[in-house]
Amino acid sequence: MKPVEIKKGIYWVGAVDWDIRDFHGYSTEKGTTYNAYLVIDDKVTLFDTVKSGFQGELLHRIHQIIDPQKIDYLVVNHLEMDHSGSLPQVIEHVRPEKVFTSPMGQKIMQSHFHQQDWPVQVVKTGDSISLGSRSVHFLETRMVHWPDSMFSYIPQEKLLISNDGFGLHWATSQRFADQLDQAELMSHAAKYYANILLLYSPLIQKLLATVAEMKLEVDTIAPDHGPIWREPGKIINAYDCWSRQQAWAKVVVAYDTMWHSTEKMAHAVADALIDEGLCVKLMNLAFNHRSDILTEVLDAKALVFGSSTLNNGMLPRMADLLTYLRGLKPTGKIAAAFGSYGWSGEAVKHINEYLADMKLQVIDDGLRHQFVPDHPALHKCRELGFKVAQAVKDSGVPACACKL
Repeated sequence: MKPVEIKKGIYWVGAVDWDIRDFHGYSTEKGTTYNAYLVIDDKVTLFDTVKSGFQGELLHRIHQIIDPQKIDYLVVNHLEMDHSGSLPQVIEHVRPEKVFTSPMGQKIMQSHFHQQDWPVQVVKTGDSISLGSRSVHFLETRMVHWPDSMFSYIPQEKLLISNDGFGLHWATSQRFADQLDQAELMSHAAKYYANILLLYSPLIQKLLATVAEMKLEVDTIAPDHGPIWREPGKIINAYDCWSRQQAWAKVVVAYDTMWHSTEKMAHAVADALIDEGLCVKLMNLAFNHRSDILTEVLDAKALVFGSSTLNNGMLPRMADLLTYLRGLKPTGKIAAAFGSYGWSGEAVKHINEYLADMKLQVIDDGLRHQFVPDHPALHKCRELGFKVAQAVKDSGVPACACKL
C-alpha cells in the first residue's frame, strides 16, 4: 500500500493492522490502523510512529517519498505503545534533529524507553515551531485520554493531527472517512468513544469549548486510529453529543444465566419495555462482548442487569462487565437489577452495590426469584420492566436517537 497524500506535501505513512482482535479488553473484530503523518517542508517532520512490529511498514512508506534520514523533526503527540512502540527503532534509523513532546510526554518517554541521549524538546499549549512554509501549534489535551496527550495544529493547512481524539478502530483500504459506509463508520466511532473516552467526557466538553474559543479553522482532522476526516463537522458534533452523555428512550438489558432462569426473567423485563414503546437491547453476556455492550450503553437512558447467583456472588461475566462499566463512569442513567438463585441469592445485592457506587439512579431494590420462574414470577419481571419504562418516560428524554 502506497503512502497517501492528504494535503499537498503531507502524507499518511502509517500501518494497517488487519488482524488485531483485542485492544486491552476492547474487541477489535475489524482490526485497526496506527496512523503517522509526514510533512515535507524545510524541516521534514514525522508526526507519531506506530506499534512495535509495524515500523517496517512505516519506514517503507516514508522511503517511497523521501529518505527517512532526511527527517529533521519527530513530533510525539502520545506515548501509548500502539503509537510509540517503534520509537527506539525509528529514532535510531532517522536520527532526528529534535523530538517534540509534551511535558508529561517527556516523563513517560523516559519511563518507557530509559533513553538519556534523545534530542527531546518539550512543548506546551501555546507553543509553536516553524517547519518553513508551515508552522505547528501545540495544544495539550491532558487525560484525553493519557496525561501526555496533545494535538498538533497546522494552521496553513487547516489540519488538526489529533492523536487518539476523533479516532476509531477499523482496518480499511480507504484512508478517508467520506469514502466509507457512514453508518458503519459512526458505529465504530461510537464504540471507540464508549470504550476509550467515556470516562473523560467532562474534559472533552472543556476541550471542545477551548477549541471553539481559539477559533481554530479546521477542515481536516487526522487521528492516530482509523480514517481521516475531510468533513470533520460530523465527528465533532458526535463528540459533543457523546461527551454530554445525551440519551434517548433506550434501555440495555444485559444478563448472564446459569440454567436459563435468569434468561427467562430478562426476556420478561425486555418484553414489558418493548410493550411500552421503548427501544430495547437485550444482551446475553455469553454472546456479547463487554465493549459491544458499552457501545449500546453510550446513548441508553436505562440499564438493567441480571445475574444468577454463584458461590454467594454474581456470575463472573457480570462482575467483569460491571467492573469495566464502573471504570468508564457513565452518568445520568436509570438502573435496576434482577436475578434467579438456588440457595442464597446475593447476586442482586452485589449488582446494586456496583450501581450505587457508580451513582446511577437505582429505582428498585431488585427482583430475585428462587429457581425457575413461574407465571406469577414472570409477571413481577414485567412489572419491573414497566417501572423502568415509566422512569425513562418521566425523565423527558427524546423518543428517538439524535442524528449524527
